[in-house]
Amino acid sequence: MTEKSSGLTRRRMVKGLGATLGAAAFGAALSPLFRSSGMNAAELMQRHYKELTPADKQAVIERLQAEAKEAFGVSISIQDPRPTPQTKFVYAINLSVCNGSGKCVEACHKENNHDRETKQSYIRVLEMPKGTMDMEQGNTTYNHTVPSPDKFYMPVQCQQCDEPPCVDVCPVQATWKEKDGIVVVDYNWCIGCRYCMAACPYHARRFNWKKPYLPAEEINPNQGYLSNRVRPQGVVEKCHFCLHRTREGRLPACLEACPTGARVFGNILDPKSNIRWVLENKRVYVLKEELGTKPSFFYFFDK
Repeated sequence: MTEKSSGLTRRRMVKGLGATLGAAAFGAALSPLFRSSGMNAAELMQRHYKELTPADKQAVIERLQAEAKEAFGVSISIQDPRPTPQTKFVYAINLSVCNGSGKCVEACHKENNHDRETKQSYIRVLEMPKGTMDMEQGNTTYNHTVPSPDKFYMPVQCQQCDEPPCVDVCPVQATWKEKDGIVVVDYNWCIGCRYCMAACPYHARRFNWKKPYLPAEEINPNQGYLSNRVRPQGVVEKCHFCLHRTREGRLPACLEACPTGARVFGNILDPKSNIRWVLENKRVYVLKEELGTKPSFFYFFDK
């Protein structure tokens, strides 16, 4: 199935139904769908992100801003920064200095407008036994004082793979890899099938089982269409390298919050970047290399 034909499937189905039933019957037929999904007619008829004209996109953003104002009583600003030419974002973590404090998890939670009740985040910090990089041996539920002398700590989030299996399995192409290496999700196009979650070997995707709870005073109003805007119930979401920040020349929130300087982020195509230096001078590892996903997320030790 081609991208264009799959992208038009939902819209053609709905338009065809409307032409067949007539306006009144059409509305009655769709009302159960609106109630169960929380979608309105404008959302259902919205085209795939890649098919939106600039005017279409602006209308969508204005609608989303108005809906957020009504739902939370807060004025927000949704931007849609695009990839910068000659940029490929890459992340690395120095496991020798990560102390397992979870400050990165907290920063992600706040920056990305996650549901407060579930304390969701795109990052998990695994407490690992020394001598292995097998993430299946890690523990995320430790509650003792850190760091523990016989352990090391490995944060895991989306690896922004160059061969992302999550993208391959999406039946409606609601997720794709952008030119700067970031794998994104169009939350308005995702159908919530969770195939991508099953395909991801890093457990990096999250499903919104319920409408997110966010106190108005805790909402981050600076949002991106493909990043940290409040996600609706019934869709899958994931780390996006804080693209609303990084595409504007800022650093990811998790990096800024790291108390030990363990995190390194930047443009691998820039020969003067810190991330380029790390990859050229450190012995780096990737998780589950044997799967051939080609992560853009690296780990290294000082020794």
